[in-house]
Amino acid sequence: MTEKISNNKMDVKSALTKLKRKVPYGWDLNIYRGCRHGCQYCYAMYSHQYLGNDRFFNDIYVKENVVEQLEKELSSDNWKREIINIGGVTDSYQPVEAHYRLMPQILKLLIKYRTPAIISTKSKLILRDYDLIDELSRITYVNVAATITTMDEAVREKIEPGGSKSLERFGVLKEFRKTNASTGLHVMPIIPYITDSEENFDKMFACAAECGVHYVLPGTLYLRGTTYKNFMSFIEKEFGEVQMDFKKLYKTGGADKDYKTTLYEMVNRLRDKYCLSSSYTKPMKEKLR
Repeated sequence: MTEKISNNKMDVKSALTKLKRKVPYGWDLNIYRGCRHGCQYCYAMYSHQYLGNDRFFNDIYVKENVVEQLEKELSSDNWKREIINIGGVTDSYQPVEAHYRLMPQILKLLIKYRTPAIISTKSKLILRDYDLIDELSRITYVNVAATITTMDEAVREKIEPGGSKSLERFGVLKEFRKTNASTGLHVMPIIPYITDSEENFDKMFACAAECGVHYVLPGTLYLRGTTYKNFMSFIEKEFGEVQMDFKKLYKTGGADKDYKTTLYEMVNRLRDKYCLSSSYTKPMKEKLR
């Protein structure tokens, strides 16, 4: 039986969230709460608890006045045109965006107020706004990042059922490479025993090199709270053969030091093989200097 999907509207007092640490951006912008991409490892699924709701993948909240609030903040004399990270918690190009079309309005405001941005997504829907992102990239710094975890579509459909196919995401990066935007491959998270093979990384990095990405940013899986419970249940159901190994490796929130050392030796070797940069900030510094 298919679970019921609902879209709910909500108002917000502010569009931007100031981060405690600048990493290297200082502001987050999320235009939805909840996400239909259904990524089993999503660290943000706990956030629906503040709404008295545990259906993060099915009950999507649309921030109906987010465009109006964003203009108030960007037009303020106090706004310093700092970098805004768009979609850091929930993907701005998830399926509901095809209907509500908030991102074109957001992008027009960024253009109007010459505000730099980082846009991360797992959806080819971002190509709908190609012209606006192209225009913004000619004014200020823009980074278009695609999160891609595996080249095995059977695996991807299980762990990220609502996202675009991996090759389609690489297609996004290839298209935006034609603009002045910097493009990045985010291999996040790397899932032990499932997406961490050398064969998988070799295929991903070969595609990344073909697309001419400016950098590759890998990151291992981290589990805690609601996400830990959800993901372990998912592993038991879909990848039972590695369940015990997984539990041993994740006695705490992250994989142990020995695993990470071996993993990153392989990742760095393949990154060098394809002459891929590891610098996330280099394109940013060059554009904003």
